[in-house]
Amino acid sequence: MSFDFDNSPPLRGNHTSNYDNIARNYGLDDPDAIAMWVADMHFKAAPVILDALKKDVEWGYCGYFANTAPVDEVVASWLKERHRWEIEPSWVRYTHGVISGYGDVITAYSEPGDGVIVFSPVYHAFFRQIEAMGRVVVESPLLIANGRFQMDLEGLAASLKGHEKIVTLCSPHNPGGRIWSAEELRALAEFCAEHDLILISDEIHMDLTFPGKTFVPTLVAAPEHANRIAVLTAASKAFNVAGAETGIAIYPTASMREKLSPVILDRESTPNRFGMTIIKAAFSGGHKWMDAAQAYLAENFRFFKERMEGIPGVSVMDMDATYLTWVSFEGLGMEDEEILRRSVMDAKVVPNPGTQFGVGGSGHLRYNVALPRAKMMDAIERLEEAFKDVQ
Repeated sequence: MSFDFDNSPPLRGNHTSNYDNIARNYGLDDPDAIAMWVADMHFKAAPVILDALKKDVEWGYCGYFANTAPVDEVVASWLKERHRWEIEPSWVRYTHGVISGYGDVITAYSEPGDGVIVFSPVYHAFFRQIEAMGRVVVESPLLIANGRFQMDLEGLAASLKGHEKIVTLCSPHNPGGRIWSAEELRALAEFCAEHDLILISDEIHMDLTFPGKTFVPTLVAAPEHANRIAVLTAASKAFNVAGAETGIAIYPTASMREKLSPVILDRESTPNRFGMTIIKAAFSGGHKWMDAAQAYLAENFRFFKERMEGIPGVSVMDMDATYLTWVSFEGLGMEDEEILRRSVMDAKVVPNPGTQFGVGGSGHLRYNVALPRAKMMDAIERLEEAFKDVQ
């Protein structure tokens, strides 16, 4: 079965964050702009999802959802088949997006003024959520070894002040698509146990693993530390259904579920009916679409990396997963504002500024390559032109 990733539905002017927020966020109001910033794909959702939603709409009932058990079973089956991760369906809870679930765990395991550790540069929404909840962001800068991110647990241990309660892991890492090894995950879990820290593992991008690579779930790598590991994931990134705002939380111990129960009652409500339809359809019938999407994204990344690294002074971090590339312009010796201006105003290609991702982000831009290939190649050609004076 073939799937169409070479075309995109009309996005501009249809309430899409990636296009309809460009003018507000970047000051660029141009119909020729190419959006490569928001972390969603420019493709239609999988046919199996669209068919399930159409069936729901034709049924005509849009009331409150009840009985998540069949969805729980599908989630467990997907994780076992795709990632060799066996969970009990009873571990599963649903949230109004992964960041909402992130807030649930922060609420349950910390107090205002406590520290929440992040490995930066990292997904910018973590910073916003931590600060909005009155907690303190504690950045642990990632090292770069052989062109890839590496955690510095020794440095983190030396910097601890005693107010830290939670560690945040992005797995695979955003930006840069790094899949952490089982050894690295075990070391992190042991670090958390040694310092009495809760580990929140955001694994929302796990299904976007490139062919030939293997994602390792944190709870598979360190099951002995399940009492302090909360996993957050979703179908949203992998199947391009983020607008449903439906996250999946996996709480592996009875004590954790008991701890989270009153928080969920306070912060969450019944699941989004259409979000449940999406998860059930994606995780029961989306295997072939997911395989095809992984291959397409891996090839897009290969083209992007090859061409961008043809610009002297530019390098692209190698990726194992995701579509969120991490591009270094440090070799150009330019200020962040100038790098971003050339991309946005000259090329009309809109990325995320690296400074949004915390320490280590300066000199970088994050580009989303989950676009139809022709559109992505157009963007690359524009960027080559915008930086041609350095070639």
